[in-house]
Amino acid sequence: MGEMKPPGQSGTGTASTASASRLRQFINSPAGPRTVFFWAPAMKWALVIAGIRDLNRPVDRVSTAQNVALAATGAIWARWSFQIVPKNYSLATVNVFVCATGLYHLFRKARAYLETRAA
Repeated sequence: MGEMKPPGQSGTGTASTASASRLRQFINSPAGPRTVFFWAPAMKWALVIAGIRDLNRPVDRVSTAQNVALAATGAIWARWSFQIVPKNYSLATVNVFVCATGLYHLFRKARAYLETRAA
């Protein structure tokens, strides 16, 4: 009879080797954590979080210029992220959200302006 091994330990170690290989492949990939392709989208989520937090801010305290800039750059960078090699889907995703939060605040400003003008 063969030797008994504790649960989770295989005789060959192929499961741990495969996961280590997958991790190494991710770390060394062209869009891995050693590149701007990984860190730029990760840091840009702070802009999305700030935009979401501004939903509670009164409309008169929301900056029109800032939200025009966020909406425009979000749209431009979302498009650009599909043109570069390698395609950066995480950058596209975060920039779609940056654009969406900027546009939402601009619509809030426009609606408030039209409501005060109609009154």
